[in-house]
Amino acid sequence: MFSIRQHVHATRPHGSFRLFIGSYRVVAAFLCALLPLGVLSSPAHAATAVTYFVSPSGSDSNPGTSGNAPFRTLTKAQTAVRAIDKTTSGPITVTLGGGVYQLTKTLTFTAADSGGGTAGTVWWKAAAGQTPVISGGVRITGWARTSTGSDIWSAPAPSGLDTRQLYVDGVRAQRATGSLPVSLTQTATGYTTASGDPMAGWRNPSAIEFVYRGGLGLWTEPRCPVASVTSTAITMAQPCWNNSTQRVMRTDDSGRTYNLVGRKSITEKPTAVENAYELLDKPGEFYLDKSEHRFYYIPRSGEDLTTADVEAPSLDTLVSSSGKASDEPSHVGFQGIQFSYANYTTSNTGTGFSEIQATYQVTGTTGYATQGLCDFVSGGTCPYGNWTKMPGAVRFTYDKSIHFDHDYFVHLRAAGLDLGDGSQNDTVTACVFTDISGNGLDLGGVDIPQPSSSAQHTSGITVKDSHFYNTATEYHGGIAIDAGYIETSTITHNQIDHVPYTAI
Repeated sequence: MFSIRQHVHATRPHGSFRLFIGSYRVVAAFLCALLPLGVLSSPAHAATAVTYFVSPSGSDSNPGTSGNAPFRTLTKAQTAVRAIDKTTSGPITVTLGGGVYQLTKTLTFTAADSGGGTAGTVWWKAAAGQTPVISGGVRITGWARTSTGSDIWSAPAPSGLDTRQLYVDGVRAQRATGSLPVSLTQTATGYTTASGDPMAGWRNPSAIEFVYRGGLGLWTEPRCPVASVTSTAITMAQPCWNNSTQRVMRTDDSGRTYNLVGRKSITEKPTAVENAYELLDKPGEFYLDKSEHRFYYIPRSGEDLTTADVEAPSLDTLVSSSGKASDEPSHVGFQGIQFSYANYTTSNTGTGFSEIQATYQVTGTTGYATQGLCDFVSGGTCPYGNWTKMPGAVRFTYDKSIHFDHDYFVHLRAAGLDLGDGSQNDTVTACVFTDISGNGLDLGGVDIPQPSSSAQHTSGITVKDSHFYNTATEYHGGIAIDAGYIETSTITHNQIDHVPYTAI
């Protein structure tokens, strides 16, 4: 298990605030002297604080009420918290011991997990000095050289696993990549090639992906999978190809598409080819052969695969809300927790990654002709500009007062944290976002420009004192913080650096 805390520290406020009320203290003291003693005395039955303990080495048969007898799983702790009467209890804390909490199912929060009342915020927090990691990954073991003296090592992958990432001792590996090995001529369905295209003889040609840096505008990097390869033709996967080559143009001679972002079509040749065994030639590159359920990897200098912690993301979403306004969680906090190894594989399918901007994308079989074009074209979907957003590894929608404090979002696919539609009065304080494939933090979305109910408003969010760096490591059109339709929210005193496109 790799802890990001070994290498980074969240930024901290430069000072603290003290409140001085001068002579008003005299008035307050005088008023207190006039109050009956019973008004100032404590209630006869003070609410009792409740603390549960969890550890990867614990047992769900334990009572979970002490560090010596902790639960083992987060779901067991969640069940215990749900059973508490929040209207009469004191503060509720779930203390997580250090180690990896490997999830096989998303930890979902609903109204039943809410705090409030005398319980206040229900905090899920790291034990003092320890690093709990909520992980959606699986460990890959059994590495061996493919042949004597070969630089390439291989290991079995879990059956059915599909992933775009691999991490060796906490360092992201690069999918096998290289240059296009043949000249191309673009067609309506893909390309024609010179006779004898070497890619026709590659293993698993339908796993190959073409990358187009700047392909639909300088700020974009669309990616489309290959469907098939012959000696003279490459057929691209649908609907990615149509969505990236047939966007609808305005008829006012402006030369712009109706979506007003980017251009009609990819016209350049791919700037890179990814995900082929035949491209595996540099230290730090890997290839997953899904047909034979096997990883291939060339170790970097100093890496020992017989002892290394090699992790492959498996679970798409680590933590989320129910997504229902009628079942919204509220007053829940996470403190000192690392979220890692979430998966995202939509780009591996025919959908590909037909980017608009900031990792928003066109999807669906007729997306190029209708998605988000509303009344501008026949059959256009509304609202205007309603493009598809990448999901967050941690995702809350329709919630109130969800707090992230000194947490770490690292080694993640797509977006790190998504506080989406209907998120209200949430806070992100002194967190670290790094080594994320897409956006670091998404706020709101582009699908509800005019909320029709109070629950649909995304408002009152505060993001402060956090550090965003090395985000959009795979989808280079991504940004550190994306703010969609949000209201009365504050983004302040954050450090953003080493991002490929835009900060906010």
